[in-house]
Amino acid sequence: METTRQAKISRLLQKELSEIFRLQTAKTHGVIISVSAVRVSPDLSIAKVYLSVFPSEKSQELLESIKHSAKTIRYDLAQKVRFQLRKTPELAFYLDDSLDYLENIDNLLKS
Repeated sequence: METTRQAKISRLLQKELSEIFRLQTAKTHGVIISVSAVRVSPDLSIAKVYLSVFPSEKSQELLESIKHSAKTIRYDLAQKVRFQLRKTPELAFYLDDSLDYLENIDNLLKS
């Protein structure tokens, strides 16, 4: 069960990370990265970030690139939330493939 504090921090991190990724992907035309969910651990030390990538063919290489630059992303995030949070949680990035799953089910139902 997620506490109210966890939910508020999750929403804050999702909003700020979305803005960071929007600014980064503005430079790379044709790729969209959206933050679909953020789950924060009860002790607020780890945040699991679920990313949705369009087009999905590039998702694995982009996820590896994002994991490689996780410390830089965490630093940028810390600069944005330094007045709301005392300590910025460690970021763990995961691929959210629920849209691909829904598309696959839709295609199966059509055929």
